[in-house]
Amino acid sequence: MGMVGGGPGAFIGDVHRRAACIDGDVALVAGAFASDAARSRRKGAELGLSPERTYASYAAMVDGERARPDGDRIDFVSIVTPNHVHFPVAKAFIEAGFHVVCDKPMTFTVDEARELRKIVRRSRRVFALTHNYTGYPMVKLARDLARGGDLGRLRKVVVEYPQGWLATRLERTGMKQAEWRTDPARSGGAGCMGDIGTHAENLAEYVTGLRIVELCADLTTFVRGRRLDDDGNVLVRFQKGVRGVLHASQVSVGEENALTLRVYGEKKGLEWHQEDPNALRVRSKRRPGRGLDARPGLRRREEPRRRPGHPSAGGAPRGVPRRVRQRLPQRRRHHPRPPRRHRARPAGPRLPDRRRRPARHAVHRGAARERAVGPEVDARRSAVMNQRI
Repeated sequence: MGMVGGGPGAFIGDVHRRAACIDGDVALVAGAFASDAARSRRKGAELGLSPERTYASYAAMVDGERARPDGDRIDFVSIVTPNHVHFPVAKAFIEAGFHVVCDKPMTFTVDEARELRKIVRRSRRVFALTHNYTGYPMVKLARDLARGGDLGRLRKVVVEYPQGWLATRLERTGMKQAEWRTDPARSGGAGCMGDIGTHAENLAEYVTGLRIVELCADLTTFVRGRRLDDDGNVLVRFQKGVRGVLHASQVSVGEENALTLRVYGEKKGLEWHQEDPNALRVRSKRRPGRGLDARPGLRRREEPRRRPGHPSAGGAPRGVPRRVRQRLPQRRRHHPRPPRRHRARPAGPRLPDRRRRPARHAVHRGAARERAVGPEVDARRSAVMNQRI
């Protein structure tokens, strides 16, 4: 594998390197890690690459790798640069005969995307775009349930992606990630919605199999002086009359990466959280507020039952007048608990346990005895008992 981008101070480059090499089938052998040659060489040395395969630019990398023998050149390149460089880098490597794995977005403009599609089709090379959240096993299970009819006819989709790291003007502090993501010349015409809102849109369409056909968006820039949006709320209409809500924000203070998807059908609903990725909650009309928590390798287990009278336990809470209670759905009957089994005490006298704390009723009983017989008599009895012990 080769890499373009991901140099000193970058974020997504390290993510791609770890993900590609985690199973041992891929090795990073070449790269052009920065637009500055010295910084690129420093990153290559840090990663243990040969100096001759640490290039000063992506153009030099294309020429250098193409000149190497077939068994010694890279098999594919991973593009992890800011958005405005995606198209020229992808075009150069595909035309040179290399496969490409590109971080989203595909290109900077729609025209570039259409041109790149033509280049890929002519070359018969692989161009992979990394919408990584669709790779989770529970997301694939959610897709099978939603598309397979287990939820019934779909009605509503709610997807949200709140973050909080751009709640202040972090781009003024010299942070590289905040600088280019809030710069229209490098990020594009969209800020938060283009950066993480696209992940929410992709996840909703992937699970349901439905395309968005209409939308009404309210994009906001809360941080004064910022040139791109940092918060967005969108009403969405999918195919087949399904309605939805999409929310993305990078100014939600206290949130880290809370991508969440909820899909509701006529029979059931499902819920998935990226911060708890190995759980998929499926709920039905028969069990509102309760459901199945499916985890790989474990048996499905029910969520804890609410106590009677809890607002989410069904029926009416305690204290509701009878005439009102009769109009509400009746609470499901709870079966009595089985009698508690007591273990048989061992034969023979029981020795006192000095570590055992006296129970509250024993303390009260001792205080009452002290009042009845007097503190002096009770103290003598305690001394005698201690000598026997």
